Formats: sequence, C-alpha cells, structure tokens
Amino acid sequence: MDKIEFSNRRKQLMSILGEQSMVILPAAPQQYHNKDVPYPYHQDSSFYYLTGFPESQALAVLVPEREQGQYLLFCQEKDQYQETWHGNRVGLEGACAIYGADDAFPIADIDDIIPGLLESCRRLYCSMGYYPEFDEQIIEWLNQLKRRVHSGVVAPTEIIALDYILPEMRLRKTDAEITAIRAAAEITSKALNRAMQFCRPGLYEYEIEAEITHELLRSGCRLSAFPSIVASGKNALTLHYTENNALLKDGELVLIDVGAKLEHYASDVTRTFPINGHFTKPQQAIYEIVLKAQRAALSKLYPSNCWDEPFAAAAEVITKELKSLGLLVGKLTTLLDEEAYQRFYTYHIGHWLGMDVHDPGNYKVNETWRKLEPGMVMTIEPGIYIHPAEDIEEKWWDIGIRIEDNIRITENGYEILTAHLPTTVLEIETCLAKKDF
Repeated sequence: MDKIEFSNRRKQLMSILGEQSMVILPAAPQQYHNKDVPYPYHQDSSFYYLTGFPESQALAVLVPEREQGQYLLFCQEKDQYQETWHGNRVGLEGACAIYGADDAFPIADIDDIIPGLLESCRRLYCSMGYYPEFDEQIIEWLNQLKRRVHSGVVAPTEIIALDYILPEMRLRKTDAEITAIRAAAEITSKALNRAMQFCRPGLYEYEIEAEITHELLRSGCRLSAFPSIVASGKNALTLHYTENNALLKDGELVLIDVGAKLEHYASDVTRTFPINGHFTKPQQAIYEIVLKAQRAALSKLYPSNCWDEPFAAAAEVITKELKSLGLLVGKLTTLLDEEAYQRFYTYHIGHWLGMDVHDPGNYKVNETWRKLEPGMVMTIEPGIYIHPAEDIEEKWWDIGIRIEDNIRITENGYEILTAHLPTTVLEIETCLAKKDF
C-alpha cells in the first residue's frame, strides 16, 4: 500500500465526521510471552487501516479542517541506544516523510498536547473497550477539561464510537486491497497444495502443519492469519481444532484450514481430502453434497442479493441430500422450517474477509440482511460434520468435511480468489497422487 491509499482513507473518514470533530486512535500495545520476550508485533487493524504505521507506542489524531495540519501522529523518537537493541524506529521525520503525517510529536508529549486539541472539539470519535490504558487516558483528558470549566473551557459534548464507521469503510475493498488479498490467497493455495502432496498415513498432523508453515514463511508471510487447523478423522468435528498432534490414519480424512497474511491482509481457505489419496464411498457421498452446497451458495453471489441468500441455498441442498441418504428423516419443507440441518451444519455460510480473518462489518442493517456490493470480500464455507449416534449408520461416523474459498463480489457476480486450488473429487485425488515430497 502506498501513502495515497492511506491518505484517501483518512480523507474519506474526515468527510464523514463534520465540523468540530476529532478522531483519536491508538496503536496496539506490545504483548509479551514473559517479562523480556515479546510476541511478534501485530498492529491494530483500524490504526493500520488509516495510517500504515507499523510500530507500537503510537497514537493517530485526525482533526478535520485544522489549518496547521489535519493528521497528527505521536510516536517514539529516534534513539540510537534503544534501536541497537530493538531495531530501527521510524521517528518523527519518518512519520511525516514516509507515512504522510502533517506533523509528528513524541509519544511522551500526548498529555501536554491532546487536551489542548480537545478544547476545540465538540465531537470525539474513538474506539473504547479494546485497550484499557488508552481508555483511562481518554477519561483523564476529558476530566482535565471538565475541571477547567470555570475558565471557559468546554469538553467534547459527544463521544462517538468508531465501531460502525470504520467497519463500514473497510467492508468495501479498493483495488489495492483486493490485490493484497489475492496475493495472500495465492500463497495459501500454494501451502495447501504442498500439504496435500506431502500427506500420507503414518505422519502426524503437526508434520503437515510444518509444511504449511514452511510455505507461508518462504513466501514472505511471517504471520499467519490464524493458527492453522490440521484436523484428521474425528478431530475435524471440532470446528476450531488446533492441537494438531494426532496420527494420520489410513482410510480417514484430514481437514486443513489455513490462511496466509500478507501486507496486513488475510486469506482463509479450507480443503478436506483422504489421507491415503482415495475417498471411500461414504466420504465421497458427503463431500459431493458439500461441494454441491457450495456451488448453490455461489450461484446467489451477485450485487443486490442479500447476505443470507447464499446460506439459504446451501442449507436447502444439504437438507435435501442428507434426506436422500437417510441421515435426515421427514418432509423436506418441515425439515427446512425446523432447520434440521443444524445437527450436521451448525454455522452460517461464511464471513467477511480483509485485514482481519473475520473482518468487521454488520451482516444486517436495520434488522434486514445486508445487500452484497462490488468490492466486498467474503468466505463461502459450507460443511457437514457427523458425530457418532445410535440413529446414524457407523459408516458415516466421524466424517467432517468443509470446503472454503475466498470470494470477491464484482459488478456482475463474483470472483473466486482461490479458484486454482483442486476442489472436485477428481481434482483432489489427482493432486494427492503427485507425491513431490
């Protein structure tokens, strides 16, 4: 992303705010394993969305129509000693030259500068409830102003959460964002292909995870979008399984859910395949139902259609096909009305995708399912998960299958960003036959 992309986002936000408004956004604090060992740093998505700034201990302030500069960035100063230990800092000059701030100040000066900026503000926009230390700072700055009311100082009269405005902006991706998500999806696809060709009975789930991690790292992804799921056999019945320590057994399936993160944008892809390279008849029957459900959902993806319609199409296919196998019993309309599919398919069709793997954005607007629009990016991920039960034949037990792809809504329909991955039974078994490792 270049400076213009971030500048356009800030301008768009400030055009929404109106006069006498102000935005304050904090960078994510550094988190630690223990006293001296930090986790790899990951910037707050909303902060990064508006600034592109990669460091912790920073604060962004937007003041529309301020003559001396509308975008202020508070950050760490250059410090040769600290940088010897912890790496280069952007510094105040870099904040302006590289990241487009109109002015930059030391982060240590926020208590001296921000209360003065708040004096001319009537409407303060911020995100509370995420970082306790930042919440306390906001409260203290407002209390300072209230204590000076007898001097004619007026504190902001409205404090408004950014929790609706920014997610709405982030929901519709620009061309630059689509390019980043597509690149992340391509890397994820490479990792999944590698895992499929490496897979064989007798390995452990974590060995497959290691191949995925290797492919992500060698492609430039230091962080994944979420912990990789490598769930074999009955482990696939746990939707967010992450232990990844079981033995891969002949005759079982393995479900792999993985996502690369590149330039702060995520992908999220799932494939399920036979460990020994060949589906059994029961496995193939369930797999074909999930694939049919995904295709039904995809057929409903186009602008002006509602978010819920792809889900309804997938749920109808799953209900009808499970009924034909005897896994659901009853009249089709009754089964649909009673949502009988939830015994085997317990979640919605997918989620928004972007900087976060579950990107923000409401799925309903005024209690009505949101209409799809060009530029939205989402996952489509139907699945069927069959737990052992007395009323289910044993041949179906412990089959857990999910097929997940990343989708961009276009002017005329959709684009599958992960279309180059094997999906059909034939494609998967052909890929599994290529043992390149």
